[in-house]
Amino acid sequence: METFLNALQWPAMLATLIAAWLVASNSRSRRRWGFWCFVLSNLLWSAWGWHAGAHALIGLQLGLFVLNLRGASKNDPDAAQGPGQPP
Repeated sequence: METFLNALQWPAMLATLIAAWLVASNSRSRRRWGFWCFVLSNLLWSAWGWHAGAHALIGLQLGLFVLNLRGASKNDPDAAQGPGQPP
């Protein structure tokens, strides 16, 4: 189990890189997949951080998750339009 948890940082890193690539896309569908990849990376990094005792990393992942939620809500064109804003 120790070896598995130590190796968890590598898929976490890969998921983060893939997510960053996807959210930079012009395609709404790819950005949505990027959001879910970021969620996966947040979970993986948090699990590794718990194992490694890296509490600041866990806090960072929680903060990044909240920022990703904010970005995903702004990605929705219906939710982004407030009263009096042009379409």
